Amino acid sequence: MKKECLSFILALILGLFLITAGCTQNQPAETVNIVETDENLGSDNYISNETLVAFVDSAVEYVKKYGKEKALLEFNNPNGSFIDGELYIFAYTFNGTTLAHPVSPEKVGVNRMDEGETGIFLRDCIELVKNGSGFNTINYLNPAHNLTPESKLVYCVKIDDEWWLGSGIYTGPVISLNSSEADSL
Repeated sequence: MKKECLSFILALILGLFLITAGCTQNQPAETVNIVETDENLGSDNYISNETLVAFVDSAVEYVKKYGKEKALLEFNNPNGSFIDGELYIFAYTFNGTTLAHPVSPEKVGVNRMDEGETGIFLRDCIELVKNGSGFNTINYLNPAHNLTPESKLVYCVKIDDEWWLGSGIYTGPVISLNSSEADSL
C-alpha cells in the first residue's frame, strides 16, 4: 500500500511539474504566420511586417556602412546576405532604372517606368519615398511559387536624392474584382 501511495504521489508531482513547465515557456520574439496550402501543408512561412521593415532597415545600414557600390553588389548577389527566401532587396533610381534585383538580374540597368504594372508600382513607390519611406501593395510574380502572380506588400526607403530600395512579402493570391464589385468599393 505504501508503494502504491508513494508511486501515486510521485506521478502527481511529475504531472504538476510538466503542466507548470508547459505554461512558463517563453514565446518566440518574431511573428511568423504559417499558411497551409493543399500542395504542401504548413510549408509556406509568411513574414511579419516588422520583419520586412527590419530587413529593409538592415540594407539601409549596409549602404551607410559600406557605400552604394559595395551595397549594390551585395543586393544583386543571388546568394548574398540580402536574399532570404521570398525576401530580397531591390533598388531603383528615381527615374525608374533598376540598380539591384537578385531575382531578375536581366532587369539591372533597365528603365522600367514604361513596363505597365511595374511602372505604376515604381511611380507609387517614388511618391512614397520622396519623404522617407512607406508601404505599397502590388501584384507581382512569386519566384517561390513558379512565378505565379500574387499580392505583395512592399516597404520602400529613400537612400538619397538619386536612389531608393525596398523589399516585399507575398500576402496571397491576386484577387481580381469585376467592374461591378470594384464600383462598390
